[in-house]
Amino acid sequence: MAPLAAQRPYKGFNPANLDPSVKPTQDFFQFAVGGWAKRTAIPAEYDRYGVDQEIDTRTHQILKEIMESAAAAKAAPGTETQKVGDFYASGMDEAGIEDRAVAPLQPLFTRIDGVKDATTLAAVLADFHRLGAFAGFSFRIEQDDKESTRYSMTLAQGGLGLPDRDYYLKEDPKSKELLTAYRAHVGQMLSLAGFDRKDADLILTLEMRLAKASMTRVEQRDPMAVYHAMTPAELKTAAPGFPADLYLKALGVSAPDRFVVRQPAFIAELGRMVQEVPIVQWQTYLRWTLLRTTAPFLPKAFEQEAFAFYGTRLQGTTAMHPRWKRVMLAADRGLGEALGKLYVQRAFPASSKAKVLTMVENLRTALRARIDGLEWMSAPTKVKAQQKLATIRVKIGYPDLWRDYTRLNVQRQPYVLNVLETHRFEFDRRLANLGKPIDRNEWDMTPQTNNAYYNPSMNEIVFPAGILQPPYFDATADDAVNYGNIGATIGHEMTHGFDDEGRQYDADGNLKAWWTPEDEKAYNLRAELVVKQFDAYEPLPGLHLNGKLTLGENIADLGGLKLAWDAWKLSPKGQRPVGRIAGFTPEQRFFLGYAETWRTLTREEALRLRANTDPHSPAKFRVNGPLSNLPEFYEAFGCKDGDPMKRPEKVRPAIW
Repeated sequence: MAPLAAQRPYKGFNPANLDPSVKPTQDFFQFAVGGWAKRTAIPAEYDRYGVDQEIDTRTHQILKEIMESAAAAKAAPGTETQKVGDFYASGMDEAGIEDRAVAPLQPLFTRIDGVKDATTLAAVLADFHRLGAFAGFSFRIEQDDKESTRYSMTLAQGGLGLPDRDYYLKEDPKSKELLTAYRAHVGQMLSLAGFDRKDADLILTLEMRLAKASMTRVEQRDPMAVYHAMTPAELKTAAPGFPADLYLKALGVSAPDRFVVRQPAFIAELGRMVQEVPIVQWQTYLRWTLLRTTAPFLPKAFEQEAFAFYGTRLQGTTAMHPRWKRVMLAADRGLGEALGKLYVQRAFPASSKAKVLTMVENLRTALRARIDGLEWMSAPTKVKAQQKLATIRVKIGYPDLWRDYTRLNVQRQPYVLNVLETHRFEFDRRLANLGKPIDRNEWDMTPQTNNAYYNPSMNEIVFPAGILQPPYFDATADDAVNYGNIGATIGHEMTHGFDDEGRQYDADGNLKAWWTPEDEKAYNLRAELVVKQFDAYEPLPGLHLNGKLTLGENIADLGGLKLAWDAWKLSPKGQRPVGRIAGFTPEQRFFLGYAETWRTLTREEALRLRANTDPHSPAKFRVNGPLSNLPEFYEAFGCKDGDPMKRPEKVRPAIW
């Protein structure tokens, strides 16, 4: 393998990150990034640390400079620069935040005190949802799954203070211990705000009832299981106690021709709770929900208490991000495209966009050929799959039309009020979409976000500028590495259109049965091999991954690698003979580049949390899992039968 002597700067992967004491045929993740892992400690402010955090550090520094300049500028009122600057200044005003304590929230606490019956409860729920405090349930305006040309009102489960229903319901010692810690945390937060800490028991009792009525994350992976169109009359019959009419009246909107109800059993139970749970218990729960939502924007005592539980207890993080970064992250959520417009001017050249678009089309060509060559898929399904692939829209870098923040009222007022104002603005912006044509120019991520996504209802893949930087993408790097890095990510998102969830949406983005029953059966048999493979992985002793929860991401990882390999070979540079770099062949560099994208360390607490809630597998298994199924990998590194990185053919999933 590659000698580590006489190193020079390399692009896409660094030979110094290797662990030559481990054979690539035994544990490729450790071989590829083990050297880096041995010399790296997770900084106190992170629950995990690696490539993403290194990229974010560069991006965040640019955003910090943008916000500091905006705060110092004397910008005209109403401009985006004024709003970005005032938001940042209010968040950095620590003395003012301490002096005001919870006084800025007093009008909202007074609203809670006025809850007397179902009518006033529905009105406060509506007000709180508008401010991002989703008590009781979740309400959203979303593109309709089965009619992708319209927006629909969506009702869904929600209202929990813990990350998932299972945290309330599991009976093992660790889960019980965590629930006890949560109760103590809720009590402490109530006490800090001047309320009785003993009321935590009322809150836990109410949330426990919500949790018992909630679907599991695995159950929610089936799009058909979480789509129930109901007229207002049908909703009233299914959930007679749920005050939909009162809620909508408080929002100032008319009843729709139909709702999309994600979990009817949950909404029915919530309706019973509206009628049965004492008002004083609802009031206590609403106070807690408001405090939980706003704690990061309140005085230090609240912020630190929230971090001690959600940061340290749940994820193992021992220090908060510095103040400027916490404010920057809040601004990114609330004023993301205003920041993004300034960010891309500094950090994303047009040449990068052009090169990524070329890679996307090479990957589309690769998937087209893969579909044509499938032995298990019938001709009618192939025709529709090719139609869907051909119509996948591609968004690279930043929106063509930027979001209009005219109606966002940010000024040098208490920080928590500015944050709540950004929540209100976003809620109202989405509410205003009702009855309008679908906005196909809209982005669900800001340009500076280090991530990407596939949207099944839009049938589109989206790559913000934030992810299109080294080591994920470098326009001057070796093509083999670029295809192993960003190419596999592009293929990953493209494959999401055909994973266990995405495949149920047609070319127009409608949730619709377009596969033959025989093809569905053949697909599911292959997908079950992926489930079994990842069920067997054990990131910590006694902690197994949930293969069904992570199925979509695992399918996309495997498919993305196959497409990226094919696309690289289709590209002109992939067809040229290229020599070794750092002792590695182009084929080896492809896989080393892929492993580099998952160079990550994760705290034990965060691993446990993610195993319960995250549809993505931990980094090690996102490398070793798919690679151990690829003959191209075996050939590149000389894997032999019996090597851990070469799984027996009979258990290898082969979907694409």
